Amino acid sequence: MDQLYLIIGIIIVVLTLTDFIWTTLWVDGGAGPLTHKLTSAYWTLHKQVSRNNSKFLSLAGPIILVSTLATWIFLLWAGWTFIFASSDMIVDTKDGGPLSWVEYAYYAGYLIFTLGNGEFAPDDGIWQIVAIFATGTGMLFITFGVTYLLQVLSAVSEKRSLAASISGIAADPASFVNTAWNGKNFDNLNLLLDTFANELSNAVSKYNAYPVLHYYRSSTHDRSLPVNIVVLDESLTFLQHGIPKDIQPNALLMQELSSSVTSYLDTLHSSSIDASTVVPPHQVLANLDASIPTVDAKSYEKTMESFKLRRRKLLGLVEMTGESWPGTANDLE
Repeated sequence: MDQLYLIIGIIIVVLTLTDFIWTTLWVDGGAGPLTHKLTSAYWTLHKQVSRNNSKFLSLAGPIILVSTLATWIFLLWAGWTFIFASSDMIVDTKDGGPLSWVEYAYYAGYLIFTLGNGEFAPDDGIWQIVAIFATGTGMLFITFGVTYLLQVLSAVSEKRSLAASISGIAADPASFVNTAWNGKNFDNLNLLLDTFANELSNAVSKYNAYPVLHYYRSSTHDRSLPVNIVVLDESLTFLQHGIPKDIQPNALLMQELSSSVTSYLDTLHSSSIDASTVVPPHQVLANLDASIPTVDAKSYEKTMESFKLRRRKLLGLVEMTGESWPGTANDLE
């Protein structure tokens, strides 16, 4: 027995299974250490190669997801190949000769992909148990891998649905506020604020469980959640601090939605998304309907100073997707 091959194989299998279980089953754990590093590295490369081409950027999510699954398969296969190569107890049922590396890989492959018996078989004893364990890891991967894939795709559809709901109201914060104004107050927004808070809270739980969602970018603004979260949060901030309290929507509903956006921004660290180095411009007051009462402009600007970090995080999120701040033409200050 070659103990070095055995140790290498065990280390690879254990690390792969740990990362796989961490990513697919630990809801609050986000991506496993290996998956986190690989996805971050691939996204950085993908964005550099894309040169902000929207169609190419929209492929990042599917490619990262497939690459993650392929990496798990390759590592699990390689690990078991090393483990079986460490022993001379695998028998060639055809000619009885020693096995080559290709044959060890073949044997490991048909075990973890549960293809049944091949031309090779383990000798009596412990290696029969090891072969069963290898098959078990393959079944575990197939079962939870498919489940993980379906859950991610379902979450992508849900987040695009939320983005479409927001963009259906307005494409930028000022338009959102103008549309919500009924001539007297903003009470028409109460039901929508409650709905958005619930849907965004659900999306946040999915982002925590599947950080790969951050890399699923829509090729159109109306289905882009980052862009529409900016529209929603900028509008909400203005409604909370830019207009008199007697015409504001329900304060509790605004606070609930603001808290949901904060939770959403807190998921960015799991995907190595940093805040922008610049603060995006304010454009709500400048494009507001003249009939809407507002607080003093200087007072509002002073209040907005406390939101610099939050707005830089929002801009960093938008920049990560290769898109522009809604309502501007990349005229960041």
